[in-house]
Amino acid sequence: MTDTPPLPEGYELSTDPARIDAVRVHHWLSTDAYWALGRSREKQDRAIAGSLNFGVYETVSGEQVAYARVITDRATFGWLCDVYIDRSVRGKGVGSALVAAVRDELGSYGVRRILLATHDAHGVYSRLGFGELEHPEHWMALIFGQ
Repeated sequence: MTDTPPLPEGYELSTDPARIDAVRVHHWLSTDAYWALGRSREKQDRAIAGSLNFGVYETVSGEQVAYARVITDRATFGWLCDVYIDRSVRGKGVGSALVAAVRDELGSYGVRRILLATHDAHGVYSRLGFGELEHPEHWMALIFGQ
């Protein structure tokens, strides 16, 4: 397992669902995340409610600056999704620290596999131990439209 990069000074991570700024997360994802453009607030709220949520917050103001959620049974499998880093903190190491924290949390449960999908962040994830599927031909998907 690769090392866990620390959060930059002035930021803290929490898995407390009560701290999630659902309005902010919905805005980020529905307006700026290629995979969730136009997602309704109701759908986003259901996604948050059914997931293990991770937030990164400015220590002083408490303002949320990053988000990730995992769909998991906390025993065998996790799907990392909706990773979003506010544009104002990109390039500061917040995203790498967030994903490493997710990886380490799931690892502590004994999860065997964490999957994710990305169009543009392969380098970020590969530095944290993620790689291509060994046998992608074994995986299938059922897609219910857009």
